[in-house]
Amino acid sequence: MTETVPNWHKSTYSGNTNDACIEVATNVPAVLVRDTKDHGAGTLAMAPAAWSAFAAYAAGLAG
Repeated sequence: MTETVPNWHKSTYSGNTNDACIEVATNVPAVLVRDTKDHGAGTLAMAPAAWSAFAAYAAGLAG
């Protein structure tokens, strides 16, 4: 059975200063991303493979 209610958590890729934080839900068919401070701004949905590619790219920039 596929879950339909997102289980949001702060992304491990968010900064530690709480000024650039995102929340991610990976328990649904698409990976969902939203701004921690402005849930009304909308949600970005992407395929799990696209999220993995983005996260690897972002980790390389921070490295």
